[in-house]
Amino acid sequence: MNIVIFGPPAAGKGTQADNIAKKFDLFKLSTGDLLREEIEKKTALGNKISTIINKGTLAPDEIMNELLEKRLSNNKQVKGIIFDGYPRNLSQTINLDKLLIKFDKKIDVAIRLKVSLEVIKKRISGRLVCFNCGKTYNVFFNPPKYDNDCCNIDSLKKRDDDNVDIAIKRFNTYESTTEPIFQFYRKLGLLRDVEGESSIEQISNEISGIISLIEG
Repeated sequence: MNIVIFGPPAAGKGTQADNIAKKFDLFKLSTGDLLREEIEKKTALGNKISTIINKGTLAPDEIMNELLEKRLSNNKQVKGIIFDGYPRNLSQTINLDKLLIKFDKKIDVAIRLKVSLEVIKKRISGRLVCFNCGKTYNVFFNPPKYDNDCCNIDSLKKRDDDNVDIAIKRFNTYESTTEPIFQFYRKLGLLRDVEGESSIEQISNEISGIISLIEG
């Protein structure tokens, strides 16, 4: 079972991808994580990525494709993959299709989380990330407990690119670039829409139901 999950920035893709990966024993491949790992290594590529991200723009296709193929080649034997944050445009969608064929895989379902811009702005303003483990919280929807050694008051911070102006820019970019992707998966009969403004548990249950039906 290989899945792609879509939604605008702060739609909850990462949280849902984590839940689904755990429930269905899938490998979560987050392009956001791949980019942050490269930034943390302070390589020339990582510094370039950091500059791009902090401007509110997306990493170019050649960077994303290179990072993705490298990670896929290192995880050939996994049961299944859930892709979080890729593809972001039609070119990447076609590239992913070709890459999966290369590794004898295919996409089984494309999940689209539908969330309005107003909700996105609230989620962005309340988002906190643990700089130890990368787990994401939100002071409005999923507040941290501040009671463990990892995700504590010292490690939970706002990312530099988490501000409303950048969120609006990213939302508009997402809207303009993803429609061709949805048409691609819709023609293949793989696109499923999920209401992304429900509770985390409700969204997870709906996605689980979709996957269970497909698995048969």
